[in-house]
Amino acid sequence: MTDEESEKNYRSGLPGPLGVVDTFMSKLEAVLLAMGVLLMAINTVANVIARFMLGGSIFFTGEINRILIIMITFAGIGYAARHGRHIRMSAIYDALPVGGRKALMICISLFTSLVMFFLLYYAIVYMLDLRASGRVLPALGFPIWVIYVWAPLGFLITGIQYLLTAIKNMTSRDVYLSTGVIDGYKDTETEV
Repeated sequence: MTDEESEKNYRSGLPGPLGVVDTFMSKLEAVLLAMGVLLMAINTVANVIARFMLGGSIFFTGEINRILIIMITFAGIGYAARHGRHIRMSAIYDALPVGGRKALMICISLFTSLVMFFLLYYAIVYMLDLRASGRVLPALGFPIWVIYVWAPLGFLITGIQYLLTAIKNMTSRDVYLSTGVIDGYKDTETEV
């Protein structure tokens, strides 16, 4: 099953309200990422067409793409956490027995969640500083702090995702990299 199919059919394995939150966040991440990439492609293609057919670029294209890159980046960190696609240094982790891996994954998930909430706080402080400065985007003319709303949202979603991963590991038998991804390696290479 492709990522698109698994995201479309995603149902959380978490019980009750946690499952509802997990499923909602999955849908929100998918919509934000798909919408962001699609809008960036349309914006860039329109600018290229305008440059070659009309002899000049669309003046606000760079700012729109800047906004979309910020949105995709911070929505993407939650998506990566949900699908267990974050970078792992797993030499010690892989050498541990299942119980040790489970305990370490709970610690890693809780610590990462705390770091995300810490970064959420500083992203809000930064956004409020930008708001107080009164800076605006030159071409679009709206306040620059608005485009940085995605940073705290991304950290919030990612922090919640890692917290849910810790809870999933505390309440299940298997070791989970995220709420829907069981620990393990897929051997997709074939020997010739």
